[in-house]
Amino acid sequence: MSPDRRIPPRLVFLTLEAERRLGRWISRRGSARGISAAAAGVLFFVAGNPGTATGEVAEAIHGSAAGTSGLLARMEKAGFITRTTDPKDRRTIRVSLAPAGEEAMDDVRTAIAELDDLVTEGFSPQELETVARWLRHVSNSTG
Repeated sequence: MSPDRRIPPRLVFLTLEAERRLGRWISRRGSARGISAAAAGVLFFVAGNPGTATGEVAEAIHGSAAGTSGLLARMEKAGFITRTTDPKDRRTIRVSLAPAGEEAMDDVRTAIAELDDLVTEGFSPQELETVARWLRHVSNSTG
């Protein structure tokens, strides 16, 4: 990398700090219903992929099998999701939103829209596209 293209020295740290703060903000907003940032991620994924396998959920939220299993158990106990055995492959567990999960999605969508407004305020569409392009690059280049 040429010296004129060097990444600002704290960019990685700032990105990680932003991720932690965004997660905490989402968790605080969802705390009344018991929805953490990770649970909100599960709700979004399952809402868009009804009947998805638990392994697909783990991959989507970048969680371990054990951690995702525990999260799904808590979400099922709270009534947000249902888990059922796949009739074609009894080793596979399918996840769907329960009625409480569908209701919680309304709150999560509202919170995410508020957060989007909060974190994009004062930035032009071109600046936001540059940030989005950089974040996609980081995600794609680091696996």
